Amino acid sequence: MLVHAVYFWLKPGTAAADEARFVELSSAMAKIPGVEHLWLGKPADTDRPVIDRSYSYALVVVMKDMAAHDGYQVHPIHDIFREKCSMLWNKVQIYDSL
Repeated sequence: MLVHAVYFWLKPGTAAADEARFVELSSAMAKIPGVEHLWLGKPADTDRPVIDRSYSYALVVVMKDMAAHDGYQVHPIHDIFREKCSMLWNKVQIYDSL
């Protein structure tokens, strides 16, 4: 199993329609073969000094193995997401773990 955690910082002033497109297209990646689970969410209202709540959205994708991850990275649904949404964020941070 591989966990692909991606944190997005959307640009200030992102229009509601653009944010809706971001949510729709990121959620669509659940259809990519090899994706077992996909969650998209905003920061929780937790408050401790070690918590970073500065991001706009967290995308957590669980895939069955490294081959599924590699296929996910080049899948047309993932390409469409990047093509149509990459202009909406000013920072993205990725953490992959086994």
